Amino acid sequence: MKSRILFVEDEADLGNAVAKYFEILQFDVDWHLDSKTALDRFTAQPAAYDIVLLDVSMPFMDGFELAAKISQLNSQVPFIFLTARNERADKLHGLQLGAVDYIVKPFDIDELVLRIRNNIKRGQPALTVVPQRSVMERGDVKFYKDALKLVIREHTITLTAREAELLDYFFQHVNQVVKRQDILTRLWSENDYFLGRSLDVFIFRLRKYLSHSNSVQIANVYGVGFVFEVADGNYNLEVAGH
Repeated sequence: MKSRILFVEDEADLGNAVAKYFEILQFDVDWHLDSKTALDRFTAQPAAYDIVLLDVSMPFMDGFELAAKISQLNSQVPFIFLTARNERADKLHGLQLGAVDYIVKPFDIDELVLRIRNNIKRGQPALTVVPQRSVMERGDVKFYKDALKLVIREHTITLTAREAELLDYFFQHVNQVVKRQDILTRLWSENDYFLGRSLDVFIFRLRKYLSHSNSVQIANVYGVGFVFEVADGNYNLEVAGH
């Protein structure tokens, strides 16, 4: 089955060339020249796409606003910003909105394809029917990894694929010091400034969810990383991987 991409790019020549290249590589591409048309199409089929590729500067509404509206309709679909704007503030804003990547024009088309495939692959568990044995439990927190669900007492939270990926890593390293660079390289294969800032956003979100818990929290280890602290067993602090 072909992976389906919602692609929004108002530069006709570039959009046409990229869309055709995607089709050659067996993607199902739904390309739009403006954000309004793209939003109408996504609204009609919010679960139809595996990934969304967005230009930032577009008519009617920019890519940031469009991404926010798309996330309201389907918080699980990953999106990538593709833009000529190379401002640091724009990159941080895009990552804070939940983007899985921010690619600046001009770009290498094969690198873009690789990033798209990697992010689609990461999102695949969201499409899987989850067996009961996939539940992880610590204290008053239950984590349904493949269903992207977090249950804390009376609160049920739907996670994004990357939030679930990060939480799974923490569950595998309970009460251990987890280094920032290990998270970035082992989960996302890179350790750079912008992914680091994106990690901070995901940590902030997980902490917000875990604020409902009486026994689990994510603590900072200054200059090193984090500890996924669980108060339901013996506390034996060590550095993960050592």
